[in-house]
Amino acid sequence: MPDPTEPPSVRTGLAELGSGLAAIRLVGATPRLLSVPRGDGHTVVDIPGWKAPELSGAPLRAYLRALGYDARGWGFGTNTGDPRRDVERLTRQVLHRVGASGSPVSLVGWSLGGVIAREVARREPGAIRQVITYGTPVVGGARFTAVARAYGAADSSAADAVAKRLDAESPISVPLTAVFTKRDGIVAWQACIDHRTPRAEHVEVASTHIGMGLDPDVWELIARRLARNVN
Repeated sequence: MPDPTEPPSVRTGLAELGSGLAAIRLVGATPRLLSVPRGDGHTVVDIPGWKAPELSGAPLRAYLRALGYDARGWGFGTNTGDPRRDVERLTRQVLHRVGASGSPVSLVGWSLGGVIAREVARREPGAIRQVITYGTPVVGGARFTAVARAYGAADSSAADAVAKRLDAESPISVPLTAVFTKRDGIVAWQACIDHRTPRAEHVEVASTHIGMGLDPDVWELIARRLARNVN
């Protein structure tokens, strides 16, 4: 896989305007989505992307609950873009839930939400059953995303350096599925490829970045991965 060199092109970014069409495909995909294995009732925490409200994941959570999972939002509302703070508070929340139920949870994160999910799993692998991310940059900080200017080159370089150090010193040990799309107009797809996590699996879909949240292929993939007997 080639390394990322720049954010997505303007042309690719403009294609995100048609992301709402993914919702139309959900209707036709209903029989397929309901044919996947039933859930075992374990808790699945859904984490929104940068500037996305918690409500953005409500359709996916409703689907997972219909399959039998205890699917919940992360509980902090809109993701305002402070991953260091959010990793701390989500870790505390996850440990509380695991202590109450006695069972590890799965984390599903969209874009920046996936970055947060990865770091919680790195800190507390015993509390996490698996992590599924989609459209999540794992290299370059925000440098290879459409919001690179909002973070600045220095902040992105610092974030990337920290990520590289953590991956070397304390690699993520839980099963991890990284979903990416070459049509991504927000995050350069090459930045979503994780070369440093031993148990990372990559799956390509045909969605746009924004469309992934309502893409039936992504939903089915998430459901099937959650149903795996992960050891």
